[in-house]
Amino acid sequence: MTSLLTGVVLILLSVVGIVSAGTDFTGDVLRLPSEAYKFFHGGDNDEVEGTRWAVLIAGSNGYWNYRHQADVCHAYQVLRNGGLKEENIIVFMYDDIAYNEENPRQGIIINSPHGNDVYNGVPKDYTGENVTVDNFFAAILGNKSAITGGSGKVVDSGPNDHIFIFYSDHGGAGVLGMPSPPDLFADDLIDVLKKKHAMGTYKSLVFYLEACESGSIFEGLLPEGLNIYATTASNAIESSWGTYCPGEYPSPPPEYETCLGDLYSVSWMEDRFSKD
Repeated sequence: MTSLLTGVVLILLSVVGIVSAGTDFTGDVLRLPSEAYKFFHGGDNDEVEGTRWAVLIAGSNGYWNYRHQADVCHAYQVLRNGGLKEENIIVFMYDDIAYNEENPRQGIIINSPHGNDVYNGVPKDYTGENVTVDNFFAAILGNKSAITGGSGKVVDSGPNDHIFIFYSDHGGAGVLGMPSPPDLFADDLIDVLKKKHAMGTYKSLVFYLEACESGSIFEGLLPEGLNIYATTASNAIESSWGTYCPGEYPSPPPEYETCLGDLYSVSWMEDRFSKD
């Protein structure tokens, strides 16, 4: 299954990846650039200059959207296992899944049928009504004074630092969902990324985006020269897909009546572990 998912994500990346930094093609395989590789293969002995930061956001709420928070919790565990410090990972999630009355395993979130609990240890930086576009943008820009509620944690990065941003939720043409209004619009996000670059507070930035029509967030909008590498789960006009869903193969455990993950997100995270 891992090899199948790996192939799927490589196809997705080669078709819909939006690149503002550079890619390395060898035959039919797309290799992630060093900017992405360093986030998932770091450790105590790595030689990455600067600090690695991450912002993880699930833009939904409600038990039927289980998979988005599962994706984000899993991403947190992947990054921690890759050597990122908890203090440098900022998590946005509504946090209404683990102890939801519909969750058959109270206090536990899984991202695959036989997966371990990915919820344990995940920091609650911004939850509930504090999962907002304004807080998300302020965290990226390192603007503590603009934060409302939550832990107040922001990306306090410098010119040699590396930033990873991962978003998982629903989307449409030029827009991404959020649990509380307003939604996140492509033009506003691009403006924030331009501001971050103008501040000179990162060396590279990697953006993984899980949503339907997610290509529309970057295609024709993300300028070159920002040293940003962005990949999306779909192009500007197609859907992204849930995975580990009831009635499909492989299915979640029988007590689950919801998808456990999203295909693109599960693919890159399981692919990461297959190479360790």
